[in-house]
Amino acid sequence: MWPIRPSQYVGREPELAVLHAAVEALARGEGSVVWVEGEPGIGKSSLVAEAIAAAEQPGWEVGWASADQITARLPLRVMQECLQVRASSPDPRRAHAADLLRSRLLDPDSDGDVSVGIEVLLTLVDELCAAAPTVLVVDDLQWADDASLAVWHQLAASISQLRLLLIATCRPTPRGPEVQQARTAVARRGGQLIDLGPLADKEVADLVTALVGAPPGDGLRRLTAQAAGNPLYVRELVDALLRDQAVQIRPVADIAPAEDRLPASLATVLDDRLSSVSAETAQLLRTAALLSGRFAVTDLAVILHRSALALAVNVQEAVTAGIVEGAGAELAFRHPLIQQVLYESMPEALRTALHAEVARELATAGADALRVAQQLSAAGSSGDEWARTWLIESAPTLTIRAPLLAAELLRWAVGETPAGGAGWDVLIVGLVRALLAVGAYQEAVARASGALTGLTDPALRGEASWLLAHATVAVKPSPEAAIAVLRQALAEASPPPVWEARLLALHAMLERGVGGIGVTDALADQALAAAERTGDPFTLAHALAARWLASSVLRDHVTALACVDRALNVMGDDPRHDVLRSNFLDNRIFVLQNLGDWTSAQLALRQARESALRTGRPDRATWATAAVLQYWLGRWDDALAELGADATGTVGLAFAAWRERWAAPLVHGVAALIAGRREERTTADEHLKEGLALPVEDLTDRENQDFLIAAHALSLEQRGETHQAMLRLAELLPRRANETTLIYQWLPDLVRLAKAAGDSQLAVAAAQACQAEAAAETQPARPAAASLRCQGLLESDPDPLLAAVAHYRSAGPALDLAAALEDLAVVLAEHGNETDARAAMNEAIGLYEGMQARWDVRRAEGRLRPHGIKRGVRGRRPPRPTTGWAALTPTEVNIAALVARGDSTSDIARSMFLSRRTVQTYISHILTKLEAKSRVDIATEALRQGVTP
Repeated sequence: MWPIRPSQYVGREPELAVLHAAVEALARGEGSVVWVEGEPGIGKSSLVAEAIAAAEQPGWEVGWASADQITARLPLRVMQECLQVRASSPDPRRAHAADLLRSRLLDPDSDGDVSVGIEVLLTLVDELCAAAPTVLVVDDLQWADDASLAVWHQLAASISQLRLLLIATCRPTPRGPEVQQARTAVARRGGQLIDLGPLADKEVADLVTALVGAPPGDGLRRLTAQAAGNPLYVRELVDALLRDQAVQIRPVADIAPAEDRLPASLATVLDDRLSSVSAETAQLLRTAALLSGRFAVTDLAVILHRSALALAVNVQEAVTAGIVEGAGAELAFRHPLIQQVLYESMPEALRTALHAEVARELATAGADALRVAQQLSAAGSSGDEWARTWLIESAPTLTIRAPLLAAELLRWAVGETPAGGAGWDVLIVGLVRALLAVGAYQEAVARASGALTGLTDPALRGEASWLLAHATVAVKPSPEAAIAVLRQALAEASPPPVWEARLLALHAMLERGVGGIGVTDALADQALAAAERTGDPFTLAHALAARWLASSVLRDHVTALACVDRALNVMGDDPRHDVLRSNFLDNRIFVLQNLGDWTSAQLALRQARESALRTGRPDRATWATAAVLQYWLGRWDDALAELGADATGTVGLAFAAWRERWAAPLVHGVAALIAGRREERTTADEHLKEGLALPVEDLTDRENQDFLIAAHALSLEQRGETHQAMLRLAELLPRRANETTLIYQWLPDLVRLAKAAGDSQLAVAAAQACQAEAAAETQPARPAAASLRCQGLLESDPDPLLAAVAHYRSAGPALDLAAALEDLAVVLAEHGNETDARAAMNEAIGLYEGMQARWDVRRAEGRLRPHGIKRGVRGRRPPRPTTGWAALTPTEVNIAALVARGDSTSDIARSMFLSRRTVQTYISHILTKLEAKSRVDIATEALRQGVTP
C-alpha cells in the first residue's frame, strides 16, 4: 500500500526528474537506489508516489511499507510488509516467492529465526527481480528494525545485479548509527540522495491555487506562510478552511478578516480534521493509533468487542474523511503524522493503560505473540498475572523471533515478580536465554549467577548453569571460569539426564583449552554415554559434537567422520536443528579434507549448500571452509569469491557486515596468501595489516592463524628477508597437542626456507615435526606425502619427492602437486638430470600459471636458474586479460550463461551448489570485467559470445 497521489503536484520538478530517471533505468534492466530525506510532512512520500506511478506497468512488482516507532523492535516487520507479493500470480517465480515468504516468515508455526528471515527476504527479492522489474519503497526508514535495515543494506549493496529500484524516505532526525551508515553507503556507491527542503513562497502559492481553484489573496498568503513551506501543513490548513467555508473566491481566493488567525500548530490543524467525524469513529481511530500506522480491522474488532461488520460504517466514514486509506482487512493512516497526532494527544497514563488493555484483548483472542508483545512493551509493564502467565508460555517463541523485545518484557516480569514467587524461576531462566540471544553477555552472567542461588527445580538449574557457562565464555575468552560453573553444576545433586549430557558436552569442549586433550577425550565419552540414555536427538548431537572435536584433535579422522554422519542421521530434517546441522555439514568438509579425500570433500560442500538453500539459512560457516578447500584445489578465483572479495581481491562489506568474527584471521590469511602468490602486493599488504592487528584471545583464534602466518612469511620472503620469513613460519612449531591446526601443510616450505637461510638445524626439526604429524594420524596419506617432500628436500633425494608427486597426482590437491613438482625439479637438477628436471619444472609452472601464481612461477624459475635450466619462450602462457570476455574465469562464464538464460541469483546458487552471496560476488566480478552496468549487459554479451549453460 502506498500513498495516494495528490491530484495536483507543484514545486518538485528537479527531484521528480531524478526519480523518473531511476524508473527509466529500471525499464532498461538497471537497478538503482534513491534516498529521499526531509522533515515530516515535507512531501517525501508524495514525491515518491508521483514518480513511481510510471512504474505501475503490467507485470512490474511494486512494494511499499512504512516503519514506525511501535513496530521498531519487531525484526523484519517493515520488509515483510514491503514484500507482500501476490500469491495468486500466474508467474511461477512470483508464486514461488509468495510461497517462500508465507512458509518461512508469515507462518506462525515457523521458528522465525532472524538470520533465516534475512536470507529468505533477500532470496525473495532475487526471485521477484528475475521475474520482473521491481520497485521497493520503505517509508520512514529511521524507524526500521535492525534486521530490516540489514536487508535494505544488502539490497543496496547488490543493486547493480538486480532489476530493482530501491527507495527509502527518511527524516533528518532521529537517525541512529545504522541508518546513518546506510545513507553513507548509498552516497559512496553512487546512489541518488534527494534532500527535500521547504517550498518557496511562489510554490506555496501555486499549491494553494491548485487546491482552491484561484490564486491566494494577501490574507490567505499570510496564513499559509505559517506552514513554513511544508506541503502537508499547507494542504491540511487549506482543507480545514474549506471545510469551515472560510475561503471566499472572487478574483482571488482569500479569507474573511475574522478568519485571519494563526493556527497553534500542525497538530491543531490535524486534530480539527477529526472533528469532522462522529465520536464513535474518532474513538475507533484513537484505538487504531495504538496499533501502528497500519492496522487490521480484525484487531480493532477484537479490541472494541464489535464485529467487523459493525465497524464498517465507522471505517467508511474515516476513509471518506481522508484520515485512513486502503481496502479489505488492512487499513493505514493517510499520513504518519495523523497517527502521531492521535497517539500523542492522549495523556501518557491513558496511553499505557490502553496498551495494556489492548495486549490482554489480543492475547485472549490468541493473536500472534509479536503483536501482543509490542503492546505490552508500549504499556511499559508486564507485571499483571495474566501477562506473566502469557509471557511464560510465549517467551521461547519471542526469544527466537524478537529477542530484544523478549529481553525487555522478561526484565520487567522478573523485576515485578518476587524471587521464589509463582513463575519466577521460569521467567529468570527465560530472561537469561533472551540476553544470550541479544549478546548481553555481562547481564546474562549476572542474572544467571543470581538465579542459581534461588532455583530449586533440577531441570531449570541445569539449563541456567549451561546458559551461564556459555555467557561466561563470551565475557571471558579464557574458559576456566566457565569450566568452574560446569563442574559445580555436575557435582551437585545429579541434574536431569538431558542437562547432564549437555553440561558434559560443553565441559569437554572447553577443557581442550585448559586440561588438554586427555580430559576432553574422557569427558566426550561421558557426554556421549549420558546423551545416549536420554533419547533426545538435540542432546545426542551436542555430545557427538564434543566427540567429533576430541577425535579431530587426536587425528582420528575416521572416528570424527563417523560422529558427524551419526549426528546428521540423528537430527534428520527436523528444522529445529538447522543451525547444528549446518555446523556438522561444515565439519564434514573439514574432516574429509583432513583425510585427503578431496572428491568427497567437494561433494560434502555441495550437500551443505543444498541444505542451506533448502532451509533458507544463510551460509554462515561453510563459506570459510569452502574458501580453504578451493585454495588447496588451486581454484583461487573461486576461493576469493567464497570470501566475498571484489574483483581486486579485497574483502569488503560482504565480510564486514555479516561474517563471523572467529573467521576473520582465516579470511585475511587466505586472501593475503592468494594475493601475495599472485604478486598483488597492495592487496596482500592490506589483508596482512588488518589480519595481524586482530586480537588472539582464545584457542580458536590461534587455530585460525596458520594462513595468516604463512602469508606474512611469504611477504617477508618476497622482500628478500629469507631468515625472517623462516622464523615467522617456524612459529607454527611445535603444534600444540590440543589444536586442530594442520601444520604439516606448511612444513615443506619451512624446510625450503631453512635450507635457503643456511639453518640446517631448523630444517631437520621441521622435517622431524612433519614425520611426527604423519605418525600421529590414523589415516596418514596426506601428511605422509608432506613428510616425503620434507625428506626429499632435506636430503636432496628425488625418490621421496617422486613418491609425493605420485600421491598428489592420484589424490590431490593440485596446489601440493605443483609445489612437489617444483621441489622435484630442483632436486633432479642438483643431481644433473636436466631433462627430467625441465619436464617437472614445466609441469609445475603450467599448474601455477593456471592459478595466476606469478610469484611461484618466478620462484621456481629462480631456484632452477643456477642449474642452467630455463623455460623456453614457447612454454610461456600469455597472462589472462583483466577486462573483456576473455578475462572471465570458467566459473564466471558459466554464471554469465545462466544470467543470459534469465536465472535469478538464487537459481544459479541452486544449480551450481554455491551460496547466494558467492554467486553475487561472481556477478560483481563479471560486471567489473565486462565494464557492464547490469545483468542485461551481461546477458547481451553472453548471447553475443554464443555461450549456453
